[in-house]
Amino acid sequence: MSAGDANGNLSLPALVESLLFVAEGPVELRRLAAALDADISQVEAALAELEQHYQGRGLGLQRAGDQVQLTTSARAAPIIERFLGLETRSRLSPAALETLAIIAYRQPVTRPEIEAIRGVGSDGVLRTLLSKGLIEEVGRAEGPGRPIQYGTTFAFLQHFGLTSLQDLPPLAPEQPMGMQASSPPSHSGS
Repeated sequence: MSAGDANGNLSLPALVESLLFVAEGPVELRRLAAALDADISQVEAALAELEQHYQGRGLGLQRAGDQVQLTTSARAAPIIERFLGLETRSRLSPAALETLAIIAYRQPVTRPEIEAIRGVGSDGVLRTLLSKGLIEEVGRAEGPGRPIQYGTTFAFLQHFGLTSLQDLPPLAPEQPMGMQASSPPSHSGS
């Protein structure tokens, strides 16, 4: 590829790393490919090489769909917070964690769908999760009233130390007795 030759002989992974370092947030793979005059498959290969390089290091890649972001390791969070003088993270209530789990595994999901699973209203919890940046509006469902659909954010991945939604633990199989029939199904990967 000519990008390495035209840029001081830097490898494609080094160039991808440079772009992710200066990006203000998550970057779409097609945007990286366009900037590097490369195919998406070449960018994917460079990202795979970077992921290997970052194993056990202070940086890592987080992915959600077709977006990727360079971040610090979740394991370094306590040291980084102390260094930056940040207060410790506020804890999420059991209701917020329950709602967040439903969204993470069923996204995109609407408030009525969340409430049908939880059996209680979720307006306040959704406002809290939105204000913390852990969820976002990702669209509107077809049907009466076109309710807002919610999904998780990169901040969600960072908060829980995940590199992608595929890192979510698998859900336990449903138990025939004593379990609610409305338990979230296995992760869809969206």
